Amino acid sequence: MQVTSQDIEWMTRALRLAARGLYTTTPNPRVGCVIVNNGQVVGEGAHLKAGEPHAEVHALRAAGEQARGATAYVTLEPCSHFGRTPPCADALVNAGVSRVVVAMQDPNPLVAGNGIARLQAQGIVVTVGVCETPARALNPGFIQRMTQQRPYVRLKVAASLDGRTALANGHSQWITSAAARKDVHHWRAQSCAIVTGIASILQDDSSLTVRDVNTPRQPLRVIVDSQLRIPIDAKVLQDGNALVAYAQGDAAKLEMLQVMGVRTLQAPNAQGQVDLAALMQALTALPCNEVLIEAGATLNGAFMQSGFVDELLLYYAPKLMGHTARGMFDLPALAQMSDVRDLNILDVRQFGQDIRIQAKFQF
Repeated sequence: MQVTSQDIEWMTRALRLAARGLYTTTPNPRVGCVIVNNGQVVGEGAHLKAGEPHAEVHALRAAGEQARGATAYVTLEPCSHFGRTPPCADALVNAGVSRVVVAMQDPNPLVAGNGIARLQAQGIVVTVGVCETPARALNPGFIQRMTQQRPYVRLKVAASLDGRTALANGHSQWITSAAARKDVHHWRAQSCAIVTGIASILQDDSSLTVRDVNTPRQPLRVIVDSQLRIPIDAKVLQDGNALVAYAQGDAAKLEMLQVMGVRTLQAPNAQGQVDLAALMQALTALPCNEVLIEAGATLNGAFMQSGFVDELLLYYAPKLMGHTARGMFDLPALAQMSDVRDLNILDVRQFGQDIRIQAKFQF
């Protein structure tokens, strides 16, 4: 069936509904559903939290008998398996909808086209691919975890215009404005985990919590601490919602951390540092969809070299800090320009006097 402007309009509405779960659905994807009968919305809904009804179920409950003969617009292929909730494909069949418009196929191997096939087997017309690009943009972490078995990783840096993140003595509060820092909290809120290094904790004693954003969920805080130097009274540990990744350390401190409810991961590499690949595997298994790195130049550089960074969030303030101040990434010296990594700019936005550049690597 040919895609119409009305299909795009209703799917766009479903995408807006899906965005309501931006901070809360992890580890599930963000999904919205709109049910239309005779050109009128008769039911709509969004998935908001794992274990609670999916978007299709909310929409069908609102539609009631008006779902019969209607068209359902869903931002992700309806599930076809029993998880915490029954299959949504069956719910749509039982409600008597005549057509289902799907933005994208579910990358979960448990679904992966089975939901679409189940609908078609019952005589329901299915259209796939309407507004697929924005639908994929809603769930980069879920998609990557399902297809590549690792989270989607964003790396955030706040810097002066000359690319400096702290003075030579480590002082960095504050380079960017309150408006830029507030924007960072939105990225924290949609992340499953925030990763930082022990140097940042020792310097700033940050809590790395989400503030200024209305969300019931705090992401897991992950501290990369090769020698287990973290103080027991560090703010980031106090609610127990933390993971310390280390290579080696004192057994007594390790036991104290575990008593506090802090998760620990021993993952040494050959250099006596934390193995970042092992850390990514552990975060995938938790499971984590999206990870935000907020660290110093050393850990930033290590993640860049590991190949795990998918996206950069670069905040620049109209300040100059000079060549003795600390940089953004500790990376090996390059001998020729052909070795330089190129970026694609996704978005440029201003917050007060500061600028945020959102970018991905070219491949």
